[in-house]
Amino acid sequence: MKTFAGRLMASAVMALVVGAAAPAGAALDVGQRAPAFSAPAALGGKPFTYSLSAALARGPVVVYFFPAAFTQGCSLEAHAFAEAIDQFAALGATVIGVSTDDMDTLAKFSSQACQGKFPVASDANKAISKSFDAIMQTRPDYATRVSYVIAPDGTVAAQYESLNPDKHVEKMLDAVRALPRNGGAK
Repeated sequence: MKTFAGRLMASAVMALVVGAAAPAGAALDVGQRAPAFSAPAALGGKPFTYSLSAALARGPVVVYFFPAAFTQGCSLEAHAFAEAIDQFAALGATVIGVSTDDMDTLAKFSSQACQGKFPVASDANKAISKSFDAIMQTRPDYATRVSYVIAPDGTVAAQYESLNPDKHVEKMLDAVRALPRNGGAK
């Protein structure tokens, strides 16, 4: 009886842990029109207003959502995007990170973790995160970790959702490479 009860308890605990770590699970679909947005942002600590439509006029955009600046996974992910920014640029793409953090926090984060190589936008009212289906189900004050490639026509070309930050940069680079202008399928 103890063994069964122990296994039952372990299963219940594991279900809670897995459920708590689960992403939103409702990311925008490939082919869907991405919501246009403008938001306060920072690049290298300097504030400005970011416009997705203005960025798309120059080429594809990687829009990646992250839960919170200066947390381990988010800092690792920002560093990885910063290290790969020249590869994105060579493919004609730009990158913007979005979180629900305030501007003061993101101004510092843009200089430190992002190394001044790409901007991060503040979505303090969560409107952008909601429009991209990027709100964490278990912690609705935070964006979940989901990345999108938005094609110049404003449609979602690719998306990848995982709370683990390890594969986001690789998946987004592969998706940008697959765009028609970069030799991918038409």
